[in-house]
Amino acid sequence: MSVNTEITGLLTRLAEAWNAGDATAYAALFTEDADYITFDGTHSEGRAAIESSHRRLFAGPLKGSTMSASNGRTKVKPLADGAVLVLSGGGTALAGEHRESMVTFTAVSTPEGWRFASFQNTRVAR
Repeated sequence: MSVNTEITGLLTRLAEAWNAGDATAYAALFTEDADYITFDGTHSEGRAAIESSHRRLFAGPLKGSTMSASNGRTKVKPLADGAVLVLSGGGTALAGEHRESMVTFTAVSTPEGWRFASFQNTRVAR
């Protein structure tokens, strides 16, 4: 399977976990020591922190929200053996309001398969 196909699958699983409100499945797609930076600059460090913050979000302010994976705009750029930069469009929707974003990931090949080692979300200005 090609790296592009594996990364596309990883992005799809990320959106599926978000749409199911499953913080455990969402966080499992990140490395144990991942860095996660939200649109407002909040920085979570590690899979456990990503899971904890998303558990609160999915039960509270983002309950019922949906995520679109890439809107067909994904670029996978090799960085080194087993590491790629991923640039992807997409966004979330809540109560009829869609928030478009560009996100940047670093994905690495691990014994568990490809996982995200970093994430940065930037909202698209309108």
